[in-house]
Amino acid sequence: MSYLGVGVSPGNVPVYHSTNLKVIDRRVRVAELVLRCVICGLGVIAAALVGTDTQVKEIFTIQKKAKFTDMKALVFLVIVNGIIAAYSLVQVLRCVVSMVRGNVLFSKPIAWIIFSGDQVMAYVSVAAVGAAAQSAVFAKLGQSELQWMKICNMYDKFCNQVGEGIASALLVSLSTVVLSCISAFNLFRLYGGNKSKSSSATRW
Repeated sequence: MSYLGVGVSPGNVPVYHSTNLKVIDRRVRVAELVLRCVICGLGVIAAALVGTDTQVKEIFTIQKKAKFTDMKALVFLVIVNGIIAAYSLVQVLRCVVSMVRGNVLFSKPIAWIIFSGDQVMAYVSVAAVGAAAQSAVFAKLGQSELQWMKICNMYDKFCNQVGEGIASALLVSLSTVVLSCISAFNLFRLYGGNKSKSSSATRW
């Protein structure tokens, strides 16, 4: 057997195959780390934009203040994005530790916990964005059948900032969906590695 690649023998095949797997592992780890950092940052931005958004309007010498707590959907959006940002920060630390140690995942139970957590974050994020988007449509267009007026005609600054927050939350939601697919890949490939390991051991 030649370790310099000069000679070619059947024993070299698993070595090249293992090298390819390491390259794939590295790319998956980098992609996961980048996505989790993006989710953490955008989650904080979305929660901050909506949570700090206020506008005071004077109507007939009466001051009325619009804030995110006036709409339950926006409250839900702020809470969800805060939780997702905190969860992503914890996972970022885990990814850094795993990259330093050279392991993608520590064990199958932890892989299941990460997979389940990512799935929950994805579903909750999509639900929060959907609810906030529906409320935003009512605020922008109104609902004549229910005699709901167009709030954004009065609180334009408030609506614009809420729209920016919803846009950031939408990017968070899309990123969590992609990340849930990556965590599913990381989980289920653990169950497919047993056969390859046993076959490699048999060859060697």
